[in-house]
Amino acid sequence: MSTEQVDQQDLTTAAALVEKKKLRKHFGRFDIFFFLICTIVGVDTLGAVASYGAQGFLWLIFMCLFFFIPYGLFTAELGSAFPEEGGAYIWTRMAFGRKVAGLNSIFYWFSNPVWIGATLALLCIQTVADYFFSFDAGSSWALVIGLVYIWFSVISAILSLDKGKWIPTVGAFSRIIMIGTFAISTVIYGARNGLHFPSVGDWTPTWPAFVALVPLVFYNLVGFEMPSSAGDEMKNPQRDVPFTIMRAMITSILLYGLPILGIVCVVPSDQIQGVSGFLDAVATVFSVYGGAADFMLKLMAFTFIMALVSSGSSWLMGADRTEAIASIDGTGPRWLGQFSQRFGTPVNVNVASGVVSTVVFLIAEKLGDGNTAVAFSVMIGIVLLFTNLSYLVIFPSLVKLRKSHGSTPRPYKIPGGMAGVWFVSIITTFWSAFASLTGMFPGLLSNGKLLDDSSLPDGVTRVQYTSYVFIAIGVTLLVGVVFYILGGPVRKQLVTDPELVTK
Repeated sequence: MSTEQVDQQDLTTAAALVEKKKLRKHFGRFDIFFFLICTIVGVDTLGAVASYGAQGFLWLIFMCLFFFIPYGLFTAELGSAFPEEGGAYIWTRMAFGRKVAGLNSIFYWFSNPVWIGATLALLCIQTVADYFFSFDAGSSWALVIGLVYIWFSVISAILSLDKGKWIPTVGAFSRIIMIGTFAISTVIYGARNGLHFPSVGDWTPTWPAFVALVPLVFYNLVGFEMPSSAGDEMKNPQRDVPFTIMRAMITSILLYGLPILGIVCVVPSDQIQGVSGFLDAVATVFSVYGGAADFMLKLMAFTFIMALVSSGSSWLMGADRTEAIASIDGTGPRWLGQFSQRFGTPVNVNVASGVVSTVVFLIAEKLGDGNTAVAFSVMIGIVLLFTNLSYLVIFPSLVKLRKSHGSTPRPYKIPGGMAGVWFVSIITTFWSAFASLTGMFPGLLSNGKLLDDSSLPDGVTRVQYTSYVFIAIGVTLLVGVVFYILGGPVRKQLVTDPELVTK
């Protein structure tokens, strides 16, 4: 790559300098740690992983060792060496240029409002209906709860970071209280009633479980780079990012491992029902509290909802900032990246995310059953894979930046020199590719077949599913191209980036 190209990638835009003057440094070590816990430890898939029984716990620990830890090392180095607002977008732009980074940022951003509208909002509604007061699906109550959930998440992302950061902090404490209470209750339950320990054979690794669980666990474990999207709002990223990542890594493994192991030991795998699996297990172990069980269960359901709310808020805060920076860097429409003078947050992209979430939610609520509902559900599942796909560009940036920006001071370096860097980059990219492929082609290499159609959603053929995959990817790429064209006027005003000059 020529020096001219490298220089272009290191330049910023006049628009970015204008907008960054509105940022305020409110993000300290305490805030970053709890933000990480909130983005990484998602409660919406605990039951889905545990539904595989001992295999769910086995492959979770496997992925923690061979993906999560290398991923943490990756983010500790880049997050402290290049702590600029925009995080992963800036890293990929410096490594591969604006075109690649801009297209990738669309995939990285777009899956989040879809996830909030099509998954988290519906799970919040289900939890309220199951544990607080009942109502029919599609009723006015369902619509109100879903819309309140979505727009509370949006408003919390719009608030200035000194106020908005407390939502992820409360969410992190909710997780710790919820999972800690469940763990203690499981011990009491086991002492009184015995536990359903899986047999030795249940712990034997199987390929079908591996193929089914790796994409799910990969999706669960990503999020380390989220705080770096607010790099210019951190008080001391060079010191705090490596410190908090190492501690969040250990805490997250415990917060994922303990409830899944508890569910596996309390509820037989054939009785675990996907998203409700965690609260079903909670209901079982809380029987030890007798007359207080109902109150305790409602308290746990409330903390579960708080965890859901904070998940949506924290991912919006991070992903929206990433797309906002991409837009004022010339790879999107200028207005989308505008930050509020009052709040110091990217209000326009926050509202855009809220609109996308609302549209997706309303469609999901109204479709009901039928072929159209199946097609919509499949498309949503594919869009959620966009997060996995985006890491195919993010993870290789580590090696490129070590080579092209080797003189940049690195407060934290991955151990082992370039060999360690290559190992971390290759293994994280491999898991991203594997998770993406198995999501795009369900049943890949399962049951002795190249593609096992029994893994497809009910009522969908292989041709239909593959068509949906490439339509979704194609449309998103087209949006990325349109965004890049709209960013042309901003790209004409490239200027020296003061944050890189000082390094």
